[in-house]
Amino acid sequence: MSRTHLGFAALVLFGLLAPQLGIYPTFLMKCWCFALFACAFNLLLGYTGLLSFGHAAFLGAACYMAGHSIKVWGFPPELGILAATAFAGVLGYVFGSLAIRRAGIYFAMITLALAQMLYFLWGQMRFTGGEDGLQGVPRGKMFGIIDLADNMNLYYVVFAIFLFGFFLIYRTIHSPFGQVLKSIRENEPRAISLGYDVDKYKLLAFVLSAALSGLAGATKTVVFQLASFTDAHWHMSGEVVLMTLLGGLGTVFGPVAGAFVVVGLQNQLADKVGSWVQVIMGIIFVVCVLAFRRGIVGELMALFERKRAP
Repeated sequence: MSRTHLGFAALVLFGLLAPQLGIYPTFLMKCWCFALFACAFNLLLGYTGLLSFGHAAFLGAACYMAGHSIKVWGFPPELGILAATAFAGVLGYVFGSLAIRRAGIYFAMITLALAQMLYFLWGQMRFTGGEDGLQGVPRGKMFGIIDLADNMNLYYVVFAIFLFGFFLIYRTIHSPFGQVLKSIRENEPRAISLGYDVDKYKLLAFVLSAALSGLAGATKTVVFQLASFTDAHWHMSGEVVLMTLLGGLGTVFGPVAGAFVVVGLQNQLADKVGSWVQVIMGIIFVVCVLAFRRGIVGELMALFERKRAP
């Protein structure tokens, strides 16, 4: 059995048993939502080489779409999540069509500018609740059967959604499409010379990443019954960068580890140090970049390879 298969088995086993080990289910659900968000971002940055500073736009937009469709339109939770995921994908197509015309820092700045424009719109629209967010989103029943008011039922639904998104990303990066994305990351002129339509591949990767980010945001709205205004802020885009780099850029399990570390630290430090938690997270980011640039999972993999080498 390969290390990847062992990693999958350990991940599934941990997800199934974690609530039984006394870990608070709501904390775990938040971790799985942000882990999916980080994995979606890693697909774009780690495997395609595109740094987006506006990914919070897709998370926030899906939060509002899911909350509004479930609370106001009366959608069941599964349709609300699907509608929000599709909306994030369409938004990703619009953003990507504009942003992929540029590369490097210009690409990052375009995504940031578009995300901030959307953030401003969310603050002005009445249905979003402004800075208070969209509150009181009912959980309902999944497929009319699974009562999501029960935290344990909701936890396993959230974990199943995470596994679906995670496996989709895994299959994508190990498909011929994923190999082309890696070639674009490593040597874009070479990929062009081989006849690949690089812009089309970049756009498809951007849309897929946006849709999966939306899936994470919609799930988070159902968990907390709230579409928060802060989910669309650029700080959230910075947090997902931190999660990805801290866990291991371009690794399969790195973003999951990074999400658990960041959410865990925020959860533990928020009551003790207040707003200083952002300073501490910044210090962790600097140390990560300077001391172990491959991230937690990347460094562990490198250590394992060194031990195996003769």
